[in-house]
Amino acid sequence: MSATSRSIKCVVVGDGTVGKTCMLISYTTDSFPQEYVPTVFDNYSAPLTVDGMTVMLGLWDTAGQEDYDRLRPLSYPQTDVFILCFSLVSPVSFDNVTSKWFPELRHHCPDTPILLVGTKLDLRDDQQIIKNLADQGLSPITRSQGNKLAQKLHAIKYMECSALTQENLRQVFDEAVRAVLRPQPTKSKRRCSYVNSSTCIFLC
Repeated sequence: MSATSRSIKCVVVGDGTVGKTCMLISYTTDSFPQEYVPTVFDNYSAPLTVDGMTVMLGLWDTAGQEDYDRLRPLSYPQTDVFILCFSLVSPVSFDNVTSKWFPELRHHCPDTPILLVGTKLDLRDDQQIIKNLADQGLSPITRSQGNKLAQKLHAIKYMECSALTQENLRQVFDEAVRAVLRPQPTKSKRRCSYVNSSTCIFLC
């Protein structure tokens, strides 16, 4: 089928500064942004062909800062898949996947698939960053740690990428689309149906 067969809404969540916006901009424009700008809702849309099927992939950026905790869930209704991000060089953001982000997503969208993604892959072997973390008694997050967390949370998959070098970047979004087109048979996954009066105002 050559025509676009369906639209997929993908929402990217995670702590501020883990690289969500950079990941989206790098993916959609092939250009890495040089300045960090906190985001509220920056939406992108791009046609994507995965496994022979073309979809219109709607990409929703969200703000991770606590100031937006009440506003952020307004972007969740009708989400087909979440990309839950943490930085491979920020153990705090990794811990917050379990303590904040996963509970928030499951509260609003209990059956929507989640793809767990470690960002800033290019920095994991940076010696200065390794030293800075070691001075705090910390270390970069390993692939094994990411895989174990994904299994614990029943995420559809764990992936790592770099927005700067674009390593594995396109594969992340391909996998997000596959999660919708070919849902895992072990548990029924469906679009987020969380609604309230405020959400209706936001969507209309």
